[in-house]
Amino acid sequence: MLKTEKQAAVSLALVYAFRMIGLFMILPVFSLYASDYAGATPILIGLSIGIYGLTQGLFQLPFGFLSDRVGRKKMIILGLLLFVAGSMVAAMADSIHQIIFGRALQGMGAIAAVVMALAADLSREEVRMRVMASIGMSIGMAFMLSMILGPIFAANFGISGIFWITSMLALLSIFIILFITPTPEKQSFHRDTQLSIGDISKVLADRELLRLDLGVFVLHMVLAATFVLFPLILRDQLQIEVLQHWKTYLSVFIISIVIMVPMIIVAEKKRKMKPMFLVGILVVGLAEVGLYLFNGYVPMFIMLVLFFAGFNFLEASMPSLVAKISPADMKGTAMGLFSSAQFLGAFAGGLLGGVMLAYESQNLAFLQLAVLVMIWWIVAFFMKKPKAVTSRIVSLGKLDESSIISFREKAEQLPGVQEITVYLEDKVAYMKIDKKLFDDDALEGLMAK
Repeated sequence: MLKTEKQAAVSLALVYAFRMIGLFMILPVFSLYASDYAGATPILIGLSIGIYGLTQGLFQLPFGFLSDRVGRKKMIILGLLLFVAGSMVAAMADSIHQIIFGRALQGMGAIAAVVMALAADLSREEVRMRVMASIGMSIGMAFMLSMILGPIFAANFGISGIFWITSMLALLSIFIILFITPTPEKQSFHRDTQLSIGDISKVLADRELLRLDLGVFVLHMVLAATFVLFPLILRDQLQIEVLQHWKTYLSVFIISIVIMVPMIIVAEKKRKMKPMFLVGILVVGLAEVGLYLFNGYVPMFIMLVLFFAGFNFLEASMPSLVAKISPADMKGTAMGLFSSAQFLGAFAGGLLGGVMLAYESQNLAFLQLAVLVMIWWIVAFFMKKPKAVTSRIVSLGKLDESSIISFREKAEQLPGVQEITVYLEDKVAYMKIDKKLFDDDALEGLMAK
């Protein structure tokens, strides 16, 4: 990668991570402290946790469109300012309704898609996947870090302290965007990272993609609902002080990653994605059943390890499945709808967790969540075996129109090429290839002709 591409990858990964940490630090602790706020009820507590998902899902599309017209950086800064405002409202709140409003404001700063579009503007086609991978890795690390830092900060500074820290991270992100992230010479529409209105109906007509959208909705619904309930069990049933919760989560994540890595290797390297995908869903479901059946720290710790082993595997593999299944030139649209389903799942899960907290015993609620996961498993069982392909974007900027047409005809015949779509106006080819069969030198040879 060029120096500017590395700078873009690192700076945007930090911005994405800081925002994720700010959103998720309250997940493992808010239900423990929410009763301190005036007007708090179980349902409103759950709504406080999940409301950001609703506003983020609703505002993601407008932010993306406006960024095409007024500029990526301007919209990212606007989104971060909204995030700062929401964090400050929540930090100064003394009622649950103010918390809900602050969290809704946080979600309104829906910059996720705009960050990806800026990353695409700042990277060449041949290295864009690496830039996106860097940002993707930061998301996973930020989630795990937030689950560990949340209990520490809550015990020392309270919930208001977490929101003040969140606002500072967002202000730091604005500084990064203004002074560290490169400014692109031009911005373009990238079909691999951005949503196209004209393609939405085509993507929604694909049953395999709809299965994945349903899956990520259920996965994040179950995550949010579980963490409305589980922190209370750690404190009230298992008698663990809040300040010590981070030790449980740190140990859980370390062990779950050790379990997850072989799952990914088998799925990708051994080309067993569908069987491992079903195993991942089953593991999450069984973990919820275990949280219902067992009492005591050790068995519940084991169930939490299983939950995050399955969750982390699914979280890593599902975007890859979207990329494999969606047409090469509609990946951005497919990922945009997938992300919206994820955000709406978090909203539904927070609300569902609040309802369960109000009307169900905590342990019985885990059994009900397990039923939802098993319904998803049945839906996923009928998915088609995904092809072992990867996306490839090829810049054709140096070729004239006739050469581009010739390139497409010859590239279709190369071993390992499963799909190719060329846009003459953009001078870009979107390809799906089987890496075991594909010859990069042969592609370079076509480009040289």
